[in-house]
Amino acid sequence: MVVSGDDESVPEPAAAYVRMSTDHQKYSTENQLEAIRKYANDRSFEIVRTYEDSGRSGLRLDGREALKSLMNDVRSGQANFTAILAYDVSRWGRFQDADESAYYEYLCSRAGIRVHYCAEQFENDGSIGSNLLKTVKRVMAGEYSRELSVKVFAGQCRLIELGYRQGGAPGFGLRRQLVDEHGNPKGELQAGQRKSLQTDRVILVPGPPKEVETVRRIFSLFVNDQKTEHYIADLLNSEGILSDLGRAWRRSSIHQILTNEKYVGNNVYNRISYKLKKQRVRNKPEAWVRAEGAFTPLVDSGTFLRAISIIEARHKHITDTELLERLRALLTSEGRLSGIIIDEMDSMPSSSIYRRRFGSLYRAYALIEYDPGRDHRYIEINQELRRRHPEIISSLINDLKTVGASVAYDPATELIEINGQYSVSIVLSRSFALPSGALRWKVRLDTGLAPDITLVVRMDGTNQSTLDYYLLPSIDMTLLKLRLAERNPFSLDAYRFDSLDFFYQLAMPAKLENVA
Repeated sequence: MVVSGDDESVPEPAAAYVRMSTDHQKYSTENQLEAIRKYANDRSFEIVRTYEDSGRSGLRLDGREALKSLMNDVRSGQANFTAILAYDVSRWGRFQDADESAYYEYLCSRAGIRVHYCAEQFENDGSIGSNLLKTVKRVMAGEYSRELSVKVFAGQCRLIELGYRQGGAPGFGLRRQLVDEHGNPKGELQAGQRKSLQTDRVILVPGPPKEVETVRRIFSLFVNDQKTEHYIADLLNSEGILSDLGRAWRRSSIHQILTNEKYVGNNVYNRISYKLKKQRVRNKPEAWVRAEGAFTPLVDSGTFLRAISIIEARHKHITDTELLERLRALLTSEGRLSGIIIDEMDSMPSSSIYRRRFGSLYRAYALIEYDPGRDHRYIEINQELRRRHPEIISSLINDLKTVGASVAYDPATELIEINGQYSVSIVLSRSFALPSGALRWKVRLDTGLAPDITLVVRMDGTNQSTLDYYLLPSIDMTLLKLRLAERNPFSLDAYRFDSLDFFYQLAMPAKLENVA
């Protein structure tokens, strides 16, 4: 509390920070704010600003835009408050490293701003007792998430064993069927739709007859006619048959069908783990969770097993020396090497095998004395980004439909029209490193198409994952190209976002009416 010269108490300015983990906790932030307001009234605080992270996990800072904004205000010295009120330690965060939670509070303390935990049974006054209790609470908050992760994973495994689908697109020839708790069909889920009742479940069912017949034909061509994946992809493309993503077939997409157990009716889970927001891990087959015969098969098990046997026989018992000899022969025939070139060759093991055996593709290249050079890596990265571009557009369209937006897509221009009101262009921007190690991005704007908004997806330093997003309105953009650094002028970074939540909120019809 601040005391004026006339001995009249003046409320101390404070900011409230609230967070809820999922959108299902509709009233969580309201309940937190009610407790925070009571605490503020009892302690003579005046709440001058509220930071709210809705539907945000407390495991990491990523995606928590409100907490990032709060920390930016604190670090920049622009905060118009001297205290931060949070409901409890867990709302501040469930960081797996308790020191990370302490670090953000330390930044506030260094700026002369004290964090108060309104629902805790201790005063955060810096005493030995409060520091001990706070440390225990931080560890308990992180441990709660770890225990919850174990319980959720066990529940998901149980549902897999019962034959229910756990997320992911169904794939070509299959569709997602919604069923109630008794297994009675309730309807087919379209792309982007999700179940609304907790007791409902999702299974896979055969899709349109033409797609089912195409899947069976793929297996027949591969097993009975001994055709390669490349040949089958070229054949389907020549007949004008599109994949489930609405684009041309590639060798890899045919290979994926031939090796995926869902086409024989098996439900397989935990091939890749992403627990507690940490790095993705590709698990060994013995760690997979499976239920055999969970869905109606599109092909019989004998045909599927013969397809797997053919694929495994190609590269069975290949020594490291043989792998390198094949790589050297491919270099001689193609003149250069890349992961895409390797994966598109029927006679070659996949690029992932080289990564597993030698640690990386570039390590394998070095062993055959091949230097891909900067230009070749540039080409490979660009080819990969071009391949991912349709997938990103498809995912974005599905998410927009999920929030209730009306979406129209023009394949010729690749522009997305939202609610019949504005058009959006999607640009993927690869990163490149300067000699100093600093990252830069060159963005080419589709000014010829005149989109109302350009959504720039900035890739990280590896060009494998998304770093952040820029929403650039055409009315503010007069340049044909932009050169972005890791840190840019405030006028430009005002358009930067770590997630697409703001974009999705803007696309909601109600939001558009408010803007109008």
